[in-house]
Formats: sequence, C-alpha cells, structure tokens
Amino acid sequence: MVVLRIRNAHKRKYALICLCIVGYIVYKYVSMPAGEWRMSRKVGLSANSSQFTLEGQPFRILGGSVHYFRVPRAYWRDRLMKMKACGINTLTTYVPWSLHQPERGVFNFHTQLDLVAYINLAAELGLWVILRPGPYISSELDLGGLPSWLLRDGSMRLRTTHPGFTQAVNTFFDKLIPRVVPLQFKKGGPIIAVQVENEYGSFAKDESYMLFIKEALQSKGISELLLTSDYHNTLKSGGVDGAIRSVKLQKLNQRDLQDLYAIQPNSPTMVMDYWTGWYDVWGDLHHVLPPEDMMSTVREMLRRGMSVNLYMFHGGSSFGFMSGACADPSYKALVPSYDYDAPLSEAGEYTPKYHLLRDLLSLYNGGGGFPDMPVLHYRESYEPAIMYQHLSLWDALSFTEGPFKSPKPVSMENLPVNNGNGQSYGYTLYEVTITSGGLLKSGDNVRDRALVFVDRRYIGLFKRQNLELAVPDGKGRRTLSLLVENCGRVHQGRDLDKQHKGLVGDILLNNTPLRDFTMYSLDMKPSFIDSLYQAPWRSLPNTPSFPGFFMGRLFAYGYPSDTFVKLPAWEKGVVFINGLNLGRYWSIGPQQALYLPGPFLNSGINQVIVFEELEGDYKVYFEDTPDLGMAADIQ
Repeated sequence: MVVLRIRNAHKRKYALICLCIVGYIVYKYVSMPAGEWRMSRKVGLSANSSQFTLEGQPFRILGGSVHYFRVPRAYWRDRLMKMKACGINTLTTYVPWSLHQPERGVFNFHTQLDLVAYINLAAELGLWVILRPGPYISSELDLGGLPSWLLRDGSMRLRTTHPGFTQAVNTFFDKLIPRVVPLQFKKGGPIIAVQVENEYGSFAKDESYMLFIKEALQSKGISELLLTSDYHNTLKSGGVDGAIRSVKLQKLNQRDLQDLYAIQPNSPTMVMDYWTGWYDVWGDLHHVLPPEDMMSTVREMLRRGMSVNLYMFHGGSSFGFMSGACADPSYKALVPSYDYDAPLSEAGEYTPKYHLLRDLLSLYNGGGGFPDMPVLHYRESYEPAIMYQHLSLWDALSFTEGPFKSPKPVSMENLPVNNGNGQSYGYTLYEVTITSGGLLKSGDNVRDRALVFVDRRYIGLFKRQNLELAVPDGKGRRTLSLLVENCGRVHQGRDLDKQHKGLVGDILLNNTPLRDFTMYSLDMKPSFIDSLYQAPWRSLPNTPSFPGFFMGRLFAYGYPSDTFVKLPAWEKGVVFINGLNLGRYWSIGPQQALYLPGPFLNSGINQVIVFEELEGDYKVYFEDTPDLGMAADIQ
C-alpha cells in the first residue's frame, strides 16, 4: 500500500512536469512573432473555386504595395505598421534585379536591399506577402528593373528565351530564390503567392518565355500559388498554365472583368494592381486620383467579393537615378518622387484616402479592431545651406574612371568601366577635336540630353526634339564637348532592347561624321562623390562656371527630422546629401522639392553637394512641406 502511494505520487509528479513542459511550449509558440517561428503547413493559398482559400478557409486578399527599395530601411516598420492599421492583410513587393545585381557576379542583399529582413518584418507584424520577383517588373524603374549590363550583348533580346537572357536570369534567381524559399507559407513563412514576370501580355514576343520563368521559379524551390498580372486585353497572351491570372485597372469596367471571367470562369477574381493614383513625368502636371473616385471603385470590388491589391499603398521615392521613362507617345522621363497620390504619402503622412479606406475596410474585418494608427514623424525646416565652395566639371574629370579613347562614340553601356559592365546611370562626357564651325547634327543619336561646349564655353543643347545646332566659327583646333545625360531608360513597351544611352551613333559636323573621341564616365556613384574630397575645390567665385559642383552644409541639431529640399533659383541637376544621391531636380517641374528622410541626416554637420548644369543662386532650402507641383485629376 505504501509502495502504491509512492508510485502514484511519482506519476502525479511526472504528469505535472510534462504538463508544465507542454504549457511552456504552447506559450512560446503563441507568443512568438510570426517571423520567428516556422511551423509546417500543408495547404497554402488555393484558387480552386470562386473564392481564395488559405489552409482550407475562405480568404480575401486585401493587399497593398510598399517597395522596400523606395523606403529608407529605418522607416520600413513605420510604413508597414501604418498599412496594417489601415486593415490591409497582405504586403506585395517587387524585387528589382538591377539594384540587387549592379554588375555581373556582384550581388547586394544587404542593408537597404535586405529582402529577407523585410519579409520577416512583414511576418512579425502579421502581414502575408505576395512576392513579385520579375525578372522584369516595370514599376517605373530604369529599364523596368532589368540591369543595363544586359545591353552589352549586341544580340540581346530581353524578356525572351534568348540564351544570353535566360542564363542571366538563372544566375540571378540562383542567388535570389534560395533566400525566399524558407519564407514560403507551407514552410511556416508569410509568402502566400509569387507572381510570374509582369504584364507580359503587352510584350509577348516569345511563347516559350513565360513557361521558362515559371519553371525557373519552381525548379529553385517556389511551391506556393503562382499568378500572372496583365491588362484586361492582354490577359490571354500574358498567362501561363499553372498560374492564376489577375488584372490591372483603375476603373472597374464590366468589359475588363468579362475578359478575365472568359479565360478562368471558376477562379477567384483578383485585381493585382488597382492604381490608387499615377506617376509623374518632367514637364507635365502632378497626377492625382480624387479620393471619392478611388473609394467608389474599391467599395464596388469588395461588394463583389473580389480580392484586390492597392498599387501603391505607399509609393515612397525613386532615390538616385532609378527612375524610368515613358516612350509613348513621346519620350518623357519620370520624376524622383513616387508619391503616386497613394493613401500614404511619399513621406509617410496619412491622407484623406487613408482615412476613408480604413473606415471602409473596418466593415470587412470580421468584427475585430485594427491596431492604433502610429504617430506621425516630425518634419522640420532647417536653415538654408549656403554654397561656399565650387568645383568645375572640368576639374572633376581627373576623378572619373577613364578617360577612354575610340574612333567612334561609344554608348554608356559599352564603355569599359565598372569591371567590364559598362555605365548604368548618370552622365557621359564626349570630347572631339574640330577645325571649323558649321552645322552640328545629332541624327537623333543623343540619349537623352546633351549640353554642347566649344573650348568649354556652352553653345547650346541637344535633346530628342532638337537635332541641329550651330557651331560658331573659330581658328585652329578646338575641343567640342557633349555632356550627355541618361534621363532614364523606358520602363515598358516593346523597345526595351533599344535603350542604350549616351551617344548611340554618329554626330555630324557639316554632314561629316566626327571621329577620335575621348570619353569620361560620370555615373556619380557614391565612390565618385567621395573621391571629390580630394578635388581642387575653390571658394565660390562671383561668377562660377557651369556645369559644376557646389558644396555647402546643413546643420541638424538633436535627432534629425524629415525635411524637403527646395532649389527655387536653380535650373537642373542632382542633389547629394552626405554622399547619397537624393535624385534629380529640374525647374520645369512638376516636382519642386526632394524628400529628404531624417535617417539620411547626421546630428550636427551634413554635407550638401549640388551638381548644376546651367545656373543657380547658391542657396539650398530645407522646408517642412512637400511640393509635387500643380495637380491635375487623372482622366
């Protein structure tokens, strides 16, 4: 009897210990952020009926696009928390190949481009993820996010099964896909779907291409639901077997949906890109979509039971030279702001669209509340930066990679720079000796603008609509210089293979092709800007020469705040803050202020460098309000 009691006591003790262990495991499992646990799931996002299901339960995608490469990393959490607080359940993001692989064999998945950290953050905040890895993404990026070094192949046919392209895609995917495979839903991660390429139906030059991309993704470990995304009239040619088709639109026309229903009648209806606004181009107005127009369309889509992704929920900024361009009907380059008139502004501010959308989505939340809206960041006006030093462009040439000599002009992409990868962005200076004046003809071979000089004196401008220029007469041998700017490669259309920049053909003087060029690559990468510390800067003269670099200082005391850079009396150029390329400015607008995030600033002294092409008043302002230009409703 005593032995029995002892045994029962031991049993109770062991049972209590086991219960404590199980309880502790359950507690840790429940309390862990989503990004930190990896449980096995068997059934992911499914499209086998008229409604999506996730693990067998009905699921509606309420998505929002926020691109990690357009938002300072220090603000990733802020932007995603604001999206979560609006009722969005799914983050969508493109993956820009051109930024992740700036050169063949060189890959960057760190700091600002740490995609894995971004996806894990989404999981931690309770957001699902739809990944859009391209390789072509459009997204109003230079060359649609394709790296420009692909164009060094003279026979290159982008977005086809051309061997040079498929080999490059496989090399990139070999680096990218293994990073995201563990983050898929069935492996315990947040990725519930992956998009195959992007709007291929409007390109459609190779019937085998979409199958190649699909198989490249799957062979490297992608196992979640696949989807494609196209305009309503190109859905058929843009799809691929085994991937659900989705549509892009801004106005909900029955005809658009009928095209989708006709192709996949028994599948969920997904608007992969509902455009909440639009992008802006230089020389035009700032495009806005009235909040009531957006809300009426979103309300109707939800009423019909559709899934939707808001492109963009927060646009951010195309810092540096990453912006693309339009070619139809004529060439126009995009501004650096990617505000997009989205529910969350470029600087992360709440807009009327945000509040209206939050109210609407609260009706579809199943009775649960939303997280509180995060407090807005403080914005500040700083004292203007007075430019106190000047460096002529001509004095900066010794800090470039080069010079290079060639009988004929060489395009940016084919210059022997950046370890044999050519020049992607910025300016290229072409110099040639002339012995007479006369009529200079570009033959439409300038891509995209060229300031023209004789013996370093400015004589005029070449651009796409301006193909002739008079060269004044002079004695003896003189130097003709053309400073050519890549204003941005087009981001969509059927001419992606033809996006070489710089001088892409002969320049004629009196109908004779000029020969024996000397070329300087001015890509203005951080390493070049940093090297200018050693340059012969001079105190700002009364009449400084242009083009030139101008240096000043911004003082930010305490914890730096967001601000906006304004250059009201400058003409056209680029702004660098602490060596970082903030983007282009241009007096023609619409954008009149560059967003400068607080995390880009140091407490104390900050270096401001402005590269100005033509004229300036030597003062840079920092104000607490944006200025995207005169607005016009999207028609």
